[in-house]
Amino acid sequence: MNSPDRQDARFVATAHNGTIMPTDLRCVVETDESSGVLRLTGVLDAAGTAAVRDALLVRLCDRPGPVVVDLTRLRLAAPARGLFAEVRREIADWPAAGLLVVDPTGAAAGPGLPVCATLAEATAALTRSPMAAATTTALPPVVGAARQARALVTDGCARWGIGALAEAGCIAVTEMVNNVVAHARTPMTLRLAPGDGTLHLGVRDQSRRQPRYTGVTPPHLAGGRGLLLIDTVARRWGSTLLPDGKLVWAVLDLARNPG
Repeated sequence: MNSPDRQDARFVATAHNGTIMPTDLRCVVETDESSGVLRLTGVLDAAGTAAVRDALLVRLCDRPGPVVVDLTRLRLAAPARGLFAEVRREIADWPAAGLLVVDPTGAAAGPGLPVCATLAEATAALTRSPMAAATTTALPPVVGAARQARALVTDGCARWGIGALAEAGCIAVTEMVNNVVAHARTPMTLRLAPGDGTLHLGVRDQSRRQPRYTGVTPPHLAGGRGLLLIDTVARRWGSTLLPDGKLVWAVLDLARNPG
């Protein structure tokens, strides 16, 4: 195979229930829209981890709730064995996001990563766990988007019994949305979900420009205080790069915002 053909063959796409996802030639990724299961087949080594990581993060961004990753037909090379625990750590504070791995060999096991021996076992585990409440809304990059986001946060906090977090949530989501309007200037998706006495916020846009937080802005400088406001009300916050943009997320709790 000549060099151009090898480059073209580096990425393949397989479809399952109409969903197509690209990945490295040696590891095929199939997604099942009806069940939320993502299947990996073939061999996953260090060279393929970046593509699989991206596929997992995009899937978790696009679909609220836990994603089951079935590794039954995958041979996991040693350098790639920490990938799934790494992804689990990355999404730990995202709103309504979870990862459950089916791995009969146990090779993918890692700290905090739920691993089942069979798909039936994973399905049973999901059945025992209540589906996390979540609100997902598409917003345009216009000034009025922040007002709509605040209304969603206020309504969600009231419905979920965490009304004391509504004010802080409105502060954080205003800055997150306004940053997209001012800098990314792309359509965005807002997702919010309750936790155990917490509020989880996430705003996804189509720009890979990362927010930069440098601490307190000197009084003589205009602007630059949006991330400081998020940092003030959030227990934790951060930004995750995606192949087609990023997700900025934040977790708010009652300890920092007693109401």
